[in-house]
Amino acid sequence: MSAIVLNEKMEKASELALPESFSGINPHNLWLYVKSAQAAQRANTATTKGRSEVRGGGKKPWAQKGGGRARAGSRRSPIFVGGGKAFGSMNNHNYNLKVNKKQKKLALNFALNEHAQNGTLFVVDSIEIASGKTKDAAAMFKALGQRDVLIVKSLLDEPTFLAFENLSQTYVIESNELNAYLAANYRSLVIEKAVFEALTSEAK
Repeated sequence: MSAIVLNEKMEKASELALPESFSGINPHNLWLYVKSAQAAQRANTATTKGRSEVRGGGKKPWAQKGGGRARAGSRRSPIFVGGGKAFGSMNNHNYNLKVNKKQKKLALNFALNEHAQNGTLFVVDSIEIASGKTKDAAAMFKALGQRDVLIVKSLLDEPTFLAFENLSQTYVIESNELNAYLAANYRSLVIEKAVFEALTSEAK
């Protein structure tokens, strides 16, 4: 598989081959990483009140004996309407799922290889919008001809960030922020050549 090298006009100029190790990776590695990333995003705000937290219940509902009903000591019991919740959700749950370094790397390599297979992995010498204007960024995106794109720079400058910030179909990150979840979440990927070489050199 190969990445498509683009010129300044976002036109195909040549191709760069991916290392052979990028092919044949088990997709389960990507599934594990995506599952871990989504679990880490959970707000963990679901919570309910137990019988010790709800209001009321100071008075015994009815006499212990003689009424023909089961004994009850407080209306805060879960069997009453307005009572506490038995075994309810608490916000102290840990949703984190561990993924080791090797699996993270395999997941990213698999995602890159999938983009290469689909013809949506692009490499450019540099991505920079010196004017900081959204219209210039939009023109670059339009020339690319993709539905949405993740742009990876070795070092993100403020004008380029501001130019792409208001384009909902694009997302710009630095190379140290790139991960398998982001790579798989976008239909196309544009990477600066220095970043691409760093990613592929580790696999050789």
